[in-house]
Amino acid sequence: MGQGEAMQLRWDGGSDPAKLGIMVCGHGSRNRKAVAEFAQLTTGLARLLPYHPLAHGYLEFAHPVIPAGLDRLRSAGVDQVVAVPGMLFAAGHVKNDIPTLLNRYSAATGLPIRYGRELGMDARMVRAAAARITVALPLEARGEQGGALRQDTLLLVVGRGSRDPDANGNVAKITRMLVEGLGLGWGETCYAGVTFPQVEDGLRRVVGLGYRRIVVFPYFLFSGVLVSRIHRAVDCVVADHPQLDIRKATYLSDHPLVLDTFCTRAQEALEGDNAMNCALCKYRTQVLGFESEHGAPQQSHHHHHEGLGEACTLCDGDCTGACEEDVKAKAHYHVHHH
Repeated sequence: MGQGEAMQLRWDGGSDPAKLGIMVCGHGSRNRKAVAEFAQLTTGLARLLPYHPLAHGYLEFAHPVIPAGLDRLRSAGVDQVVAVPGMLFAAGHVKNDIPTLLNRYSAATGLPIRYGRELGMDARMVRAAAARITVALPLEARGEQGGALRQDTLLLVVGRGSRDPDANGNVAKITRMLVEGLGLGWGETCYAGVTFPQVEDGLRRVVGLGYRRIVVFPYFLFSGVLVSRIHRAVDCVVADHPQLDIRKATYLSDHPLVLDTFCTRAQEALEGDNAMNCALCKYRTQVLGFESEHGAPQQSHHHHHEGLGEACTLCDGDCTGACEEDVKAKAHYHVHHH
């Protein structure tokens, strides 16, 4: 498919594209900017897929919830839905929470729902990430003649962090592809939460490697408390090393190649070519260190937060991290594990 071109999905359900609905499933956030950015992305998808009714919904913390989005598609007269997870890699949300919710809805209403796979490892996603990183480089390092300057640059890619080692490993693979593809001097991977190394520890470690320039790239789709946490960690290290050139790259957002990957995932689901790479899935394989989770039932743990819909009021627009500081001040601080 051509990048940025409006398209009609190919499917076996008849000649009326209005009968096929597209459901984009997000995680949700209390951060208003993150929710607005997700809605903006779905608006871009609607422009690329103008022949199909499109809706979006969230697992938790924001409205509309996923069942409400599916209700909207049913009201539009669709008789089949393809649901695409708005997430970068397949961890618990993609493998358990979203499909459990979709299966429950389909069983209750009789609406057929085909489930697509995550954005995942895709050449378009790598190119979108490279575009964000390139903008953060000095002008003289961006073109073909800037190879020497790029060799003086270290890239620190920050993933979300998960209890799923397969998802964490994919972030490290993205790092390697970006470093080699852009011709950078070195690359390291860290995470914003749940696993290790986390951002400040990872950044302090690479500071000692002697590179003239460090670019910190959040491999995230949207803003939110974790991106704010990344930026605060970078600012902390910069304050201790003012002589270094440490730069922040922008997260992926609704880059055209990201939107194009979403469209491809929807088409793959309709063609039956949407299988996840389960070779190292801890639920299907006895992965070292996670043997107890092999064969665990597919179930969601998000019903207790579904539709909470309470936007954070501590920040005006983007997240400043005030909520984390507020929680710490109340002496009930803990890391939120999904």
